[in-house]
Amino acid sequence: MTANLNNTPDYDVAIVGAGFTGLSAALDLARAGQRVLVLDGDSGPGGLAGTFQFRDGVTIEKFYHHWFDNDSYVPQLVRELGLEGQIQIMPSKTGMYFNGRHWRLSTPLDLLRFKPLSLIDRIRLGLLVLRVRSVKDWRAIEHLTIREWLEPLCGKNVYRIVWQPLIENKFGIFADAINAVWMWKKLVLRGSTRDAKGGEQLAYFKGGFGRLAQAMADEITRLGGRVQYGAPVSGLGLSADGQQVEAVQTAQGSYTAREFLFTPALPIIADIFEGSAKADWLASLRRVQYLANACLVLQLDRSLSDTYWLNVNDPGFPFVGVIEHTNFDSPANYDGKHIVFLSRYLAKQDPLWAMDDAAYLDFALSHLQRMFPAMQRDWIRDYQIWRADYAQPVTERNYSSYVPAAETPFANARISTMAQIYPEDRGTNYAIREGRAAAQALLARLGGKR
Repeated sequence: MTANLNNTPDYDVAIVGAGFTGLSAALDLARAGQRVLVLDGDSGPGGLAGTFQFRDGVTIEKFYHHWFDNDSYVPQLVRELGLEGQIQIMPSKTGMYFNGRHWRLSTPLDLLRFKPLSLIDRIRLGLLVLRVRSVKDWRAIEHLTIREWLEPLCGKNVYRIVWQPLIENKFGIFADAINAVWMWKKLVLRGSTRDAKGGEQLAYFKGGFGRLAQAMADEITRLGGRVQYGAPVSGLGLSADGQQVEAVQTAQGSYTAREFLFTPALPIIADIFEGSAKADWLASLRRVQYLANACLVLQLDRSLSDTYWLNVNDPGFPFVGVIEHTNFDSPANYDGKHIVFLSRYLAKQDPLWAMDDAAYLDFALSHLQRMFPAMQRDWIRDYQIWRADYAQPVTERNYSSYVPAAETPFANARISTMAQIYPEDRGTNYAIREGRAAAQALLARLGGKR
């Protein structure tokens, strides 16, 4: 498809997606004096870190978020925006639900008290991080599944009780396909966040990550950029010779630019490029599989427990865990209400994906009340269910051999997505890092020219 375009582009850079990758790139480009446009189909910034309001006006993320105290890109960005006073550092309270009982697992002493494992297995679990750190090159384990790599390190019983339920709840039908690098990176990261006593410190942005995203969007606008919502990109306009992208097309019209950056999930990018790029490249984007996510956010009038992140290792519990946000960030910041996230990763073919909100709530409560028998339905003051089609990239064996590069068939178009940060897993900290790296690559191509 060829667009009927003027010779002078509307913008220096057009960015598709107002998540943290797109906003970080746009902010650095705007600071460098470039005319930048950000387009997003949602009603506000932040992507999966965007916020919403309950009926009483309490604001919270659609999907739970925090960052680790050894993450560097989030706090650096916050400081640059002059908002360092909005960072909260708090100890993590984690635990596990197993065999009808809650177990705290925040410190090494908690681990020693975890009686579902024998003493020798508790020691094996405690030493696991040290053994994991001995892996210096992740490529050496990329051909292995998590089970194939982890079970020999910690023993079959530790794997069965501690790790297998978490991996199966996280990845569902793909549980046996995920390569070992995903777990290796998680264990290395978590092991490096412990303090001298073995505890873990986490950080949060007051008011939610959506508020930080809004501050970024406001700064982009102040610097002369434009952030437009409700504008999903449906296609491209190419140059007459078909070698360059000259425009992105939306229901509100076409926008021309010198350079383009695409940050949504790879299948969405493939749909945008359909009819403009060759079939083999589009197939390489669609080769990466994803899990969807359905996240139930409950607003309660009381707490369920004193644990922030409760992993559930009982068979049959259909959620990754019970994340009680207000055991991390005080209920005082939410009008005294208690906020709980129940997150489920699933294939979109799963019957749960098609459930309406009321049926999904009933389904979730039937399982939640098994864990918390005292819980009554009238504890719920409000709830909301959010669904994301492409929430978690599936990193199969030898993922590095087929994950797409940042380059596209068009020299003036790049892609930067959460599926490409491998061996890292998706996260706000890495989204900011990748957005800033993309901005530098674009500035190098622009050469400072307007």
